[in-house]
Parts: sequence; structure tokens; C-alpha cells
Amino acid sequence: MKYLLKNAKLLSGETACVVTDGAYITYVGAQPSEDSYDRIIDCTDRLLMPGLYNCHTHAAMTLFRGYGEDMPLDRWLHEKIFPAEDLLTSRAVYNASMLAIAEMIRGGTVSFSDMYFFCDDTARAVAESGIKANISRSITSFDPDIDMSRDRRFDEAKALYSEWNNAEDGRIKIDISLHAEYTNVPRACIEVGKYAAEHGANLHIHLSETESEHEQCKERHGGLTPAAFFEQCGCFEAPVTAAHCVWVEDGDIELLARHGATAIYNPVSNLKLGSGVMPLAKLLDGGVNVALGTDGTASNNVLDIFKEMHVGAIVQKGFTRDPSRIGAGDMLRAATVAGAHAQQRGDCGEIAVGRRADIILLDLSALNNIPYYDLRYTAVYSANSSNVTMTMVDGRILYEDGEFTTVDIEKIIHDMREECGNYFKDQKDKE
Repeated sequence: MKYLLKNAKLLSGETACVVTDGAYITYVGAQPSEDSYDRIIDCTDRLLMPGLYNCHTHAAMTLFRGYGEDMPLDRWLHEKIFPAEDLLTSRAVYNASMLAIAEMIRGGTVSFSDMYFFCDDTARAVAESGIKANISRSITSFDPDIDMSRDRRFDEAKALYSEWNNAEDGRIKIDISLHAEYTNVPRACIEVGKYAAEHGANLHIHLSETESEHEQCKERHGGLTPAAFFEQCGCFEAPVTAAHCVWVEDGDIELLARHGATAIYNPVSNLKLGSGVMPLAKLLDGGVNVALGTDGTASNNVLDIFKEMHVGAIVQKGFTRDPSRIGAGDMLRAATVAGAHAQQRGDCGEIAVGRRADIILLDLSALNNIPYYDLRYTAVYSANSSNVTMTMVDGRILYEDGEFTTVDIEKIIHDMREECGNYFKDQKDKE
């Protein structure tokens, strides 16, 4: 399909036309000469901007939205989430992933990085919906003498990589995942890190999310922080996506920058679980690529990158007591091109010729966006996900003016309501 999107406002404030042909942007500028288009879209009163990246989530945890509330991370995991996850099924993960994907598409997210289980079912949902995703099978290990050549979780991760990596014209990429330092033994980290490095795959990990995690790692490993522990295991020989990084030390920041790792800022989840606030200014000053994530809906409740940009900016102003230190531009970069970089999608994340046509339109006539002066500020401080009027991925419109084009939203809602009813009945029976 060839589209002409005309009369659009860009983040720079310019009014421009954008042409997409197939999966790519082929023109950005003034009104192009008349040509043959499959469709011309009038973008008057619309902000045209790059689609958003959610670089750390657990999509199928929509099943647990609101299930464990007002609890710190350790109790939340052990009392609520881990027992509930023991009842997960392939069907539940597929249905819950479809709901998550619909929510993300509706809110302007064009790609997400997922760490979970039953990953073939999440990949199937991604393939059907048209969104992009980096998917990883979360690996945990507790036996110090583990034989990874016989480990079921690692076998599933390798099979996932073999079957799905770069599927759907590259929309689906497969990452390798170690859940965290506190859920893995060194032998497993060494073997998994080696596999990721040999295959050039991203290694997706949780890193220094809570103070207790960070300090207990130092006690277990002779003063090594989680980042230093993973480095000692050779994990940073692969491109690393490190979620949270709330309690990283100065040496950790230098380590992350030296290895070209990406830190994922999850402000809402970190605040809701009482984990703390990422030292974002230090990470940026240290040269670390920082992208945004929501975490799962069990610890956030929504998959809304506009909300992460807004909260992520204002909490840093309060945290540093400097309203100018972290600005709208920092958040927009984290939500777009930094996310594309984290996912190894070098032709994505920007509105430019030759880039993938991952585009969203935002309603500038919405009451909360009037008036606007600098559209970067509007996007971060005024707009919200309900203002998204169109989401396009690889030149294909997935959502427009309240209508989904690739998913049956009524079926998703029906299946998910049925899934939750059955699931929590099973959970109650188990208890």
C-alpha cells in the first residue's frame, strides 16, 4: 500500500507530508507532486510522530491486572504472582497477549520487548496482529550444578530462537533472557550468556530493581553488584537490555556504557512497587542508552508509554530537584529511537526517508492538547494514549479512529473475560 499523509504536524513544529510505500517511508517534506496513491489521509490537527517502544514488559500478565496490589516486590512475587503463574496455560498466554497487544496498538506502541513463558503463543499473537516484538523465554535456575544442556527452559529458549527469530519480515525478533541474578546460578548465566553472544542475540535481564536485590547480590558474590556479577559471567559479551537499573552504582553505569548496554526505565512500576527511582540523569550523563518500558500490567496496570513519558519526566524533576535536568526531548528519545536501538532495529524509530513506516497520529484538537506551542511538550506533558487516532506498523494501518484492522477486539474481550473467570476459579480451587 502507498499512502500520502498530508497536512501533518511534526514534532519539530513543521507542517509536512509523509509518503509511505510498502514498509518504508519514502518522502518527508512539502506537498509532493501528484502521484498515484492507494489512499490519501488528511492529517490536519494531527501530530505525526514515530511509533512508541515498550522495551520491558510481560504481555501475558494482563491476566493478573489488579490481582496483587499495594505490596512490595518480594511479597508481590512470592505470595501472588509466582503461585498464579504456576497455573498458566498456552491458551491463557495467547489470549492475554492478544489483549496486551490490542492495548498497546491502541496507545501508539509499535513494538515491545517481552520476557515470559509459553512464548510461541505470544509470537503467534504478534504475527497475527501486525505489531513488532522482541520476545524472550525467561530462564531461571537454582541448582549450582545444573547441566544446561539438559535444561528444559534453555531448550525452549533455543527452540524459540530457531523457529521465530526474524520471522514476519523481521517484525519478530527473539531475545535470550536470564530473569535476574537472584533467580539464577553462575553456571546458567555463563552458558546462556555465551549462547546469546554467539548468536548476536539481545540478552534481556532484570537488573538492580530493588535495594535488597542489589545488596544481597553483593553479599552472595563477594561484593559484586548484579551488573558486575553478570559481567563476570560473560553476559555483557552479548547486547544487553537491562530492565530497571534503579539501584545501580557509579561503577555499574560505567560498565553499562562500556558494553553498549541499554537500561530500561520503568518509572510507574518502580514507583508503584516502592522500588525507587532510576538515577536517569547519571545514566544519560554516563553515555548509557536509556529506553522506556511499562513492566507488566500486574505491577503497572496499563501498557501506556505516554504515561511512562509523563511520569518518567516529572518524577526526575522532583528526584533531582531540577526541573530542567530531564526534559521532554529525553523522554521522546527514550520512547522512540532509543527503543529501536535497544531492539536492534536500526531502520526504525524516526520519521525519515528510508526508515520503516512505524507512524502514529495524535489528535491535537483534543481538549487536553489545546493550545499547543512546542509539540514536544504537548506529546509528553499534555497528550495521553487516548489521543492516538492511528497506529501504523511497517506501512500497515493496525488501528484508526477507534477501529482495529488486524484483530477482532470483541473476540479478544470475550475470550479474556472467559479466561479470567476460568483461571481464577482454578486458582481458588488450588488454594
